[in-house]
Amino acid sequence: MEEHCAVHPEPGGSAPARVLVQRRHRRLTVATLMGMVILAVVLPAWAGITYVGLVRARRENAAPPPPPRPRRTPAKKAARVAVLAFVAGGALHVYGLSYLPSLQPEDACWFNAGYMKEPDSSSALPVSLVCAGEEIVPWWVNPGLLALAVTAATATVTSAALALRRRASGH
Repeated sequence: MEEHCAVHPEPGGSAPARVLVQRRHRRLTVATLMGMVILAVVLPAWAGITYVGLVRARRENAAPPPPPRPRRTPAKKAARVAVLAFVAGGALHVYGLSYLPSLQPEDACWFNAGYMKEPDSSSALPVSLVCAGEEIVPWWVNPGLLALAVTAATATVTSAALALRRRASGH
């Protein structure tokens, strides 16, 4: 009964049985290392090579790249700034108008300030709502409207002037 298990011999077992077990462990270790090398190096390399091949094949079959866009002129840049300022100004004005009374004026003071009475005064430009002597519209709405209006007007005039100068120079 010395060799009751070939894989795990008894501690007092024969030397050839231990050598057999050590060889099997070495083979398993080498096989595990080879598997890890395959997983860590060979498979990613194969996947990368395959991906590069697919990309090259797609490029060869693809249409030529589109022609380069013409440069944006300063007039177009100024026009974009003007449009952006007009849109932002409109959005800010609508925000400011949301504080003003609509169908029932007392609701404006009730929802915005907590007073159940009609506003003392209100106006759309400059945006203002006064309830019980207190301004309800945020302080930054009217200066923001002014800054955006000046920016939009300046950018519009600049865009027109740059476009006319470019047209006059023949470009």
